[in-house]
Formats: sequence, C-alpha cells, structure tokens
Amino acid sequence: TQTVHDVPVLTEWTTEVIAQELASATPVFYILTNSRSLPTQQAKTLAATIGENLKEASRQTGREYLVISRSDSTLRGHYPDEVDALLESLGQTEAPRIIIPAFFEGGRYTVHDTHYVQEGDTLIPAGETPFAQDASFGYTASDLKAWVAEKTQGTVKASDVVSYSIDRLRTQSADDIARELQTLPEASTCIVNAAARYDLEKFALGLLRSQRSVLCRTAASFVAVVAGLPSRSLLEASEVVSESPNGGLTVVGSYVPKSTTQLHHLLEHGPARGIELPVAPVLDNAQREQLVGKIADEINAALSEAQDVVLYTSRQLIRGEDQAESLRIGNQVSQCLIDIVSRLTVQPRYFVAKGGITSSDLATDALGLKRALILGQLLPGVPVWKLGPESKYPGMAFVVFPGNVGEANALTQIVDMLSRRSHA
Repeated sequence: TQTVHDVPVLTEWTTEVIAQELASATPVFYILTNSRSLPTQQAKTLAATIGENLKEASRQTGREYLVISRSDSTLRGHYPDEVDALLESLGQTEAPRIIIPAFFEGGRYTVHDTHYVQEGDTLIPAGETPFAQDASFGYTASDLKAWVAEKTQGTVKASDVVSYSIDRLRTQSADDIARELQTLPEASTCIVNAAARYDLEKFALGLLRSQRSVLCRTAASFVAVVAGLPSRSLLEASEVVSESPNGGLTVVGSYVPKSTTQLHHLLEHGPARGIELPVAPVLDNAQREQLVGKIADEINAALSEAQDVVLYTSRQLIRGEDQAESLRIGNQVSQCLIDIVSRLTVQPRYFVAKGGITSSDLATDALGLKRALILGQLLPGVPVWKLGPESKYPGMAFVVFPGNVGEANALTQIVDMLSRRSHA
C-alpha cells in the first residue's frame, strides 16, 4: 500500500470476501496476510488457501485477475515457498515467475541484475545491507540471478534466470516485450531491472499485451504501475489527525537499524514521550501480564493529558537458534504490543505504527480491522489507511510506516507534522 490510493486493503480472505471485491469496480485490492511473521509451512498453507479462494471467487464472478505476491523491497520473505504455493493452488504451476523488487519511493533500484538499496547519496548492493543479515530471511547475493539460485537452494540455476535489462526495456517496443514474454519457458524465473517508473511502465504494458499467465513477486512500485493508478500528492496532516484533545500514539516494533536510528532521533528531537517495552520480561510469562497492564495504564494516562507517546520495544535483538525460534520470539514481542494497544481506553489523536509486521498485527489483532481504504501517503512510501467501521477506532487514519523506509529524521518529521505542537 506504499504507492497507491483510494483502493481497499483486506485482512480477511474468504471466498465470499474476495468475490465481493472482484465484483466491484476497484482495479486492485490488497490482502494483508503478514506472512513474514509465520514459519515457512504456515506461510505456504496460508498462500495456498488464498489461491484456492481466489480461484473459486473468480469462477463465481467471472472476473479475471493478475496475482502479485507483494514482497519486501529488501528481499526478505518466504521465497520461493509462497510463490510456489500460490501457483499450485491456482492451478498455474507452469506459469513464469516475474521478480521485480524495485521500489523507487524507498530508494530501491535494480541495475545490471544487481539490486541496490539507497542510503543517502549511495547505492549499496542489497546483500551488503543490514537487511541481508535478517535473523529469519538473511541472504548473501545482491545479483538477483544468484539470489534466486541461493533462495531455491540451486533448484533454479542462476544461468537459467531470464533477465530484462534497462537497455532492453528502453529500446524495445512494448509489443516486442509482449512477444518475448509469450515465449518464456514454462515455470521459468524472470527478473526485471528498473531504475525509473518508465522501465516498469514499459514492462507492464508488454506483460498486459502478452496475456501470458504469470505470477509477479514485486515490491510496491510495480503495483500502481500495472494497475494504471495515477499518482497523487502527499497527504496533508489535516487529512490524518482528528480533532480529539488527546495525545497521539506512535508504536515502534521494527528492530532493523534504520528504524532504531529513526526512533533515537524521535526520542531526542521529537515531541513524544518515550515508553519502553523491555523485551526480556516479555519472554517471561510470569512478568508479562503485569508489564502489559502497567504500560497500558501509563499510555492511557499520558494520552488523556494530551501528551504524545512513543511506545517502543527495547533495541537489543534477541535471536533464536534457528529461523523458527527467531520468528517465535518476534511473535511474542508483537503479541505484547497487541495486548497493550487492545487495553487502551483513550483514543489517540493520531496513530503511527513503525514496522511492517508491527503495523499489520496492530491493525488486525489490536484494532480489529477487516477492511480499510488506502488514503495515500504521508511521506514517500509511508501509506495511511482509513480504518473501517468494524474497527476499534472507526474512520481513524492509521499511518503504516515500514521499517525499511525513510531517512534518519523521517519518523520525527511525521510525528512533528501530526503533533499538536505543529498546529500551535
């Protein structure tokens, strides 16, 4: 949802719910699964369920579709497991897999098959960034052909991966690309280089003209392009904050270095009062319940006194012995944040959630969201959702701030925009 506006995001995926969206006039809708917080087998089962329900909903409504398995622009996630499970459940195991991790709003570019993450004025190969050291989804390759081979454990060889270069996209016609896509080998893997929106537009046009059944594994930029959505200006603070006299709330669960840098900047320069959730006691069931109640009471009191609050997890990352254990620890911490927000009795003036898993868990499990409308972006790559009437805070704007987006002062900038201080 980092690049689109005026389209829905769902937290349910029954056949009935999907059929309702397919029957509407929306050009695109999102299904929020938070699969990155799940163990591999559960993520595969979830993907398969969604694929089966989508296939049946399409049969009922007679509406065709293009599936995009939305992926992290820094290459973290259940690949190729989610893609394989989706294709199998859709009955499209022979369809080519198209990989497009470019995300210009967040400074992600793919050039000469190497994926880069922008830090300031520097482009860093993705495999050399902290994201590649992820406890659950780490990797070493920056060259996407080598990355595919690494992630598939050699099942797909780097030499077998098809690549669309930027030169090719800028010199060939969309019809040329369409003809080439029609001849892609069955079940092949194809990566797309992109350094500007035009590159994605050319490829998307060729893809649509080819009418080839494919499954796309992409970051955010490609979604708006292939759906034909026009861009809109960034949201104003007045479109996000309520008239409530209460303080605002920011919750920081993401632990990647970029999020930690932004948190420290906010605590030092921003208007919010910091409340830390220490992770070690969270993992101790004997201490956990008392801790949750204490912090919830503290936040309620601060919000009612018109104080802006930032609730954040302690910054020392506790890793498990393997991927499954690391995910379990992360889920325990996330559940604690959910429990705290669930106990709030004072509605905040604004709500910012920092971290992809954090924002998903809070929206779904703490706020009871089933369907939201994406209003647009507050900063590039930072979307705002309007919560549905079924949620804890109906109609409230919910700022979804991914962990891997923004400069050092970005979180402070957003809180400053939304705080009462900026409107004094």
